[in-house]
Amino acid sequence: MINYDPFWEYLTSHDISTYKLINTYGISKGLIDRMKHNKAITTFTINELCNTLNCSIDDIMAFVPDNKENKD
Repeated sequence: MINYDPFWEYLTSHDISTYKLINTYGISKGLIDRMKHNKAITTFTINELCNTLNCSIDDIMAFVPDNKENKD
């Protein structure tokens, strides 16, 4: 599963509020909502976030393996 926990940590460590994301960086409320709920976003959007915030993909998202039980 992909989650956006690193994104929220990045924002906190750089004193960037959601208000600032929307009004200074032009990030849509819809995108912020999708990321808050760990919904899918496009690679284009990830690229735009990295360019806008001058950060790397690791600052935006993390991969956490799903826990799957093998049932025979």
